[in-house]
Amino acid sequence: MTDPTPEPDQAEQNLRSVDEQIARVLQAAVRPRPVRVAISEAQGLLCAEEVVAEHALPGFDQAAVDGYAVRSVDVRADGEEPVQLPVVGEIPAGSRQPRRLQPGQAVRVATGAPLPTLADAVVPTAFTDGHPAKVTIHRSVPSAAYVRRTGEDVQIGDVAVRQGDTIGAAQVGLLAAVGRSKVLVYPRPRVSIVSVGDELVDIDRTPTTGQVYDVNSYALAAAARDAGAEVSRVGIVPSDPKRLREVVEGRLLMSEVVVVAGGAGGTAGDEVQAALSDLGEIDMTRVGMHPGSAQGFGRLGPDSVPTFLIPANPMSALVVFEVLIRPLIRAARGTRNPHRRTVSARLLSPVSSTKGRRGYLRGQLLRDESTGEYLVQPLGTSGAHLLASLAEANCLVNVDEDLTEVPAGEQVKVTFLAQRG
Repeated sequence: MTDPTPEPDQAEQNLRSVDEQIARVLQAAVRPRPVRVAISEAQGLLCAEEVVAEHALPGFDQAAVDGYAVRSVDVRADGEEPVQLPVVGEIPAGSRQPRRLQPGQAVRVATGAPLPTLADAVVPTAFTDGHPAKVTIHRSVPSAAYVRRTGEDVQIGDVAVRQGDTIGAAQVGLLAAVGRSKVLVYPRPRVSIVSVGDELVDIDRTPTTGQVYDVNSYALAAAARDAGAEVSRVGIVPSDPKRLREVVEGRLLMSEVVVVAGGAGGTAGDEVQAALSDLGEIDMTRVGMHPGSAQGFGRLGPDSVPTFLIPANPMSALVVFEVLIRPLIRAARGTRNPHRRTVSARLLSPVSSTKGRRGYLRGQLLRDESTGEYLVQPLGTSGAHLLASLAEANCLVNVDEDLTEVPAGEQVKVTFLAQRG
């Protein structure tokens, strides 16, 4: 008779899946109210309106090159023989003086200059002898050649920038081109980062025995900025319950997301939860992931602000941020897909993971130039505390919950991290 399959540990049975925790978090995403800003301040933000062009672009028929404005029928000749036309004037860019072209005439024009009436083409200077009074044209041009027609780029009533588009340099230029000085945008969600711990000192002080530098408030603030947030790094707050509650309550009034590092796991986590308990319900749970299994999440304050309690360990804190907090920030910004890009890659070295938990292991993602195949080299997989290895990583290797060992050569899913350089 064989031994029965051993029952899994009770704590492992009670783990919440990563996917369920992500779903809970994303349900709390609230997009900040739109604001109207100058287009020079809109770069990187999401457009909150359909910008309809009230002016055509270009607003008038204009020369696309330096040359001579002509009627195309006047420069056609059998056998492409040169044609001579009298030059009856010159129109610079920016001219507001209307001109009329008579049959058999040419007007010298600069790039961007308005075409005279009756002209339907521009002969580039390179096709002529460049004479200022009687130009010889060596090559004919068809109607509309080297002309930017009215409304060729944007017609009146066209949508120049769509709601939900990220405003980049091209969109700023287009807004300016259609005469918009301001645009309605979704502002960056405000994120407050708090580090809790009596052992913490700021980086401008020298730690003594038992003290460590506050890494989390700096690292998490940088990660939140990378995600597109407006960040307030509150810094170190002592574990005194009254003081901690005062600080967090104040941040809830001016934030769309609050992150408390050092607020999950062990006695310290219990004390933080107790200090904040009257601000709202915090769901302290263990999530089926490593590192960063111990964590808390709730919606606190009168505005139900999403609030995270995450481990003090910097490596764990950053992984929890990547998996859960970054998607919330991206969703609050209105990003259509809040998650990082993932690809399948072949392992160059074996990895081990914890049974029942989805592993997020540091790695360097490479690509075989000859085959285009993605390859991944795991980094520092033996310890959750190895922050230096995360600094070298450009991806996280995702190991399924039901796997404890993955040999070299196997395909794994990897998540891109921020590009360096």
